[in-house]
Amino acid sequence: MITELTLSVAGKGEVSALHRTADSPVALLVLAHGAGAGMRHPFLEALTDAYASRGISTLRYMFPYMETGRGRPDPPQVLHTTVRTAVTTAGLLANGLPIFAGGKSMGGRMTSQAQSDKPLADVRGLVFVGFPLHPVGDPGTARADHLHRIAEPMLFLQGTKDRLALPELLKPVLARLGDRAHVEWLADGDHDFKVPVRGGMTRAQTLEWLADKTVGWINTLI
Repeated sequence: MITELTLSVAGKGEVSALHRTADSPVALLVLAHGAGAGMRHPFLEALTDAYASRGISTLRYMFPYMETGRGRPDPPQVLHTTVRTAVTTAGLLANGLPIFAGGKSMGGRMTSQAQSDKPLADVRGLVFVGFPLHPVGDPGTARADHLHRIAEPMLFLQGTKDRLALPELLKPVLARLGDRAHVEWLADGDHDFKVPVRGGMTRAQTLEWLADKTVGWINTLI
């Protein structure tokens, strides 16, 4: 079942949200969208369907800039506040379920920044669906500097051909995080988890892979 919600973000008005409940749920995942596509993007729609079929309920939500149709993301402080608002709402919806938080690309990174500043209430772990380590063509690791301040477990779902997170840069970052970080690599996958035809995986199979890896990791924690 999908329930449409409205969240009130301090100083920025209201944003839309979607609560997708699974049959016999075992956890609730708060899922933020990426920089260029909102919560109703087909990728997130299909991913939340795959999660629901595996017992993971989700709460998707819009950032204020996307809600109002502006092209440029809000300042980080506004994005962090929106993340916290969504997680607080999840606490009211969870009905005792363990809560996880994260998102696609920028949404995951903003969630991690918020968590590193002040732990999000009752969040057991973070899920990054393509962590954007650096801009395309400008490799670096500064975007990961805050991750060492996070005590909770983190799952990184990454493509080996992701131009926003070159494996040779991301692997040392994760190694320094030790047991807190777990990574799953999709062979030949790009930042949107698309693989070449020769890779032998359809789009549907890729989404199943993402859901399976997420649920498997969550099950080890709950």
